[in-house]
Amino acid sequence: MQFQVPQFTDVEDKIFGPLTLKQFVYIAGGGGLGFLLWSYLPAVIAVPLALAVIGFAVALAFVKVHNKPLIVIIEAAFMYFVHSKLYLWNTRREKRKQSKAETLPSGEVQEVPSLSENKLKSLAWSLDINERIRLDREREEQITTT
Repeated sequence: MQFQVPQFTDVEDKIFGPLTLKQFVYIAGGGGLGFLLWSYLPAVIAVPLALAVIGFAVALAFVKVHNKPLIVIIEAAFMYFVHSKLYLWNTRREKRKQSKAETLPSGEVQEVPSLSENKLKSLAWSLDINERIRLDREREEQITTT
């Protein structure tokens, strides 16, 4: 038995002539806001603002960056600036200065905090940190033996 498999499922339907629904909404919204600016503000102020709004609407409707819509890129940039970030520094100098009394005994394993709900990311992070700790211990042992 043969079945027909849908093709091109990621292509949006053209509803309003050559425009998709999203493109039409962006263009209509930008044009409407530009018209309101033209109607209620003096021409000296309204013309640059209306052109900026209409240009932004056209960019939202048609510009793609790396085959992704501009609104997705803007959302990603906003989330990057708003959310907190995790920075890790490799502090070799501080470890050398640390006395032997402050170091962990070789039998103890340092607990790695859970950073997110995603278990795969948490596991990858903990493996990376444990690998760095192991490599740092090996380097310290090589330095002390030479």
